[in-house]
Amino acid sequence: MTAPQTAVQEISIAHSPDSDDAFMFYGLATNKVRVPGYKFTHVLTDIETLNHKAINEAFYDITAISFHAYPYLQDSYTLMACGGSVGEGYGPMIVANPKLTLAEAQKTRIAVPGTLTTAFLALRLFAPDIEYTVVPFDKIIPAITAGEFDAGLIIHEGQLTYANDGLVKLLDLGQWWREQTNLPLPLGGNAIRRSLGQDTMLMATNALRDSIQHALDHREEALAYAMQFARDLDPNLANRFVGMYVNERTLNYGDDGRKAIRKLLEMGYDRGIIPHRANVDFVG
Repeated sequence: MTAPQTAVQEISIAHSPDSDDAFMFYGLATNKVRVPGYKFTHVLTDIETLNHKAINEAFYDITAISFHAYPYLQDSYTLMACGGSVGEGYGPMIVANPKLTLAEAQKTRIAVPGTLTTAFLALRLFAPDIEYTVVPFDKIIPAITAGEFDAGLIIHEGQLTYANDGLVKLLDLGQWWREQTNLPLPLGGNAIRRSLGQDTMLMATNALRDSIQHALDHREEALAYAMQFARDLDPNLANRFVGMYVNERTLNYGDDGRKAIRKLLEMGYDRGIIPHRANVDFVG
């Protein structure tokens, strides 16, 4: 007689194709990290699409989100206690043509990567009345160099490459946030569907933490995997970018990291940018 097959529960994971996200999910995506009885499937999609899909459909079991999006999806998801991208005095930037000043940029229409990104929330906290147009994040720098905009809000690897296109940094919002609050700037995290139940949520969070640790312990292999998604980024720059956003803070937000998430969303609510008060909770 053959032994009966044990049912395997599938857990869907969605994250962005950014090299830092790919790096942290390397262990799970390549089956270096496994959990008996569970199968993890991966979908790669840009973060703004994931924000909307989580809000409108609660589609994926685990999804990368911008922290700005959390108040809109908190009924369906809780935050995992690991897997966050946090800027330690650095973060999204306002960049522009060299002739523009920061004061002038605040009076012009700037390109932004999406209204649910944390970068946009930080921008609105800095300049509440700024005019903007949503442009796909990877088209913002080309749009500025083509003269369609004088300035733009950049995220992801553009933070390391904007000068190659002759642009200048007018403001680093992570640095500005640090000066305002003495806290790091939490940009993105991973959320998990509450309907999975506490045991499965905890299992998946521990599996993600193991995946992050595996990538940190096998940096070269994980970086080579992540480079598939690095949008032609130079390997040295990709390594630097991953180091900025996958580190000890990614394994554990720390007390100040959790405080920063709550502070950011509280300020957004108090200033009328976010219509819902955030009830921030974590699993794991």
